[in-house]
Amino acid sequence: MISPHIDDVTLGVFIALFALFSFLGFYGSRWRKGDLNKLGEWALAGRKLGFFFVWFLMGADLFTAYTFIAVPSGYLVNGSLYFFAVPYVAWGFAVALLTMPKLNDYARKRGFVTASDFVKERFGSRTLSILVALTGAVAELPYIALQIVGMEAVLEMLFIGLTGKPPTETVIELSLLISFLVLAAFTFASGLRGAVLTGVFKDILIWVSVIVPVVYIAYSLGGFSAALHNAASGPITSVMINHALSGSSKPIEYGYLIPSKDLISAYFSLAIGSAFALYLYPHAINGSLSAQDTRKLKIGTALLPIYGIGLALITLFGLLIYAVPGAIHLIYTSHNGALTVPALISYTMPDWFVGIALLGIFIGGLVPASVMAIAVANLVTRNVVGEFKHMSPLTEARVAKWISTIFKFLALGFVFAVPATYAIQLQLLGGIFISQTLPAVFLGLFTNRLEKNSTILGWVAGMASGLGLTLYANHFSSLKTSLFATPLGLIYISLIALAINLAITLIGSAVAMGLGWKPRETELEKELPAEEKS
Repeated sequence: MISPHIDDVTLGVFIALFALFSFLGFYGSRWRKGDLNKLGEWALAGRKLGFFFVWFLMGADLFTAYTFIAVPSGYLVNGSLYFFAVPYVAWGFAVALLTMPKLNDYARKRGFVTASDFVKERFGSRTLSILVALTGAVAELPYIALQIVGMEAVLEMLFIGLTGKPPTETVIELSLLISFLVLAAFTFASGLRGAVLTGVFKDILIWVSVIVPVVYIAYSLGGFSAALHNAASGPITSVMINHALSGSSKPIEYGYLIPSKDLISAYFSLAIGSAFALYLYPHAINGSLSAQDTRKLKIGTALLPIYGIGLALITLFGLLIYAVPGAIHLIYTSHNGALTVPALISYTMPDWFVGIALLGIFIGGLVPASVMAIAVANLVTRNVVGEFKHMSPLTEARVAKWISTIFKFLALGFVFAVPATYAIQLQLLGGIFISQTLPAVFLGLFTNRLEKNSTILGWVAGMASGLGLTLYANHFSSLKTSLFATPLGLIYISLIALAINLAITLIGSAVAMGLGWKPRETELEKELPAEEKS
């Protein structure tokens, strides 16, 4: 069997580019220099990013190592269901264009750093603000952990190519620890500026790593026709792969899904539910609030569907791998679908290019981890700790930097302590939870007619029903699915819980208004965006 094209040259390229990545991270503290002892400068890059950097930052923030590992692996095992990621990102950016410019406009005028800052002023409720902040922090923990799962797949492929066998847990953990020490150091020093520069670097590597292999395989190895033929009648067929990976104890398990027309509803509900959730995550909001102005945010966001093209191509790596016998054999024998993209690239491209691609995917976990940790630090500092203890701007920035550092290593410890399979399923649960902040954040942007106690009760009902339905769907055992069987087919639980949340919030607000409650006037109504005044 042909070996992957991984050798000392690959390792040298990988290390050299990681050194450049680290330099860019630390250089961020000098780039567009500002007072990094202020939270807005450290966490939002001084709100000075033009559309080009917004585009690259959000691309690096939302298209992560886990995306490039999990989606092709899911497509490899269960086919078209996992193509839901493609319409989901398109719809998600439509949601972003409706909501983020308005939030950014309010944030710039009122000095908001987080969505919880907005919620507190909109509803006049410290409780609701804290609940939104804690929901975001909890949802981000497994999200960062899954970036690390994606990074582990790169390290495993690298060691398999160099030594002929997978690395030990000690080697993996030490490699990740060193990487996170570097990440924590430059995030502490540079804040979001470091994430922006490293994000541009990461995105360039990723685009090269996606386009070149697709073109090469399509023209040199028979492309999709050869892949489809091999998947149906090759030495290792799709049925064999499905059986091998579905019973695997390796990181990614998708075997619980059944081939059925019910998956049509699953496909659309996963896409819609994920689209609603995407820009509720703190890291997406944090990136959006860093834009220089609303117009530049709109342009940068409007360009993001281009990344959806890259995601569609990389999803199809789950099919193209059948055109590469060595790569599909490695997946089959290792029982590890997480190696789909690293294996495909490693068996088809030159050793130096493999180093570039593997490093691109690897830092594709580090860059979003940095932004996620910054976003969580903002929430915890401003909207949890800050609600109980007044802090000066200098103290606030220092606390946020340390919380960001602690959170990164908390996520790293989470991966070491919790089996990767559970981390993946917990992230699905995190998506269900973060969606329950939609009424307070998204609807709150457009109306002041939601009563705070009804919104809190809706949040409680959404969280409780989301958790309860998830446990019921999994028979109160290990988490394997986020879909719930209904008369309409399998539906993403996030949408069901959100529907319950909205019903209680809207009905409760209507009842409160009928009993004499009146919407409160805030500074938000006095400072409407310019386009709404014209």
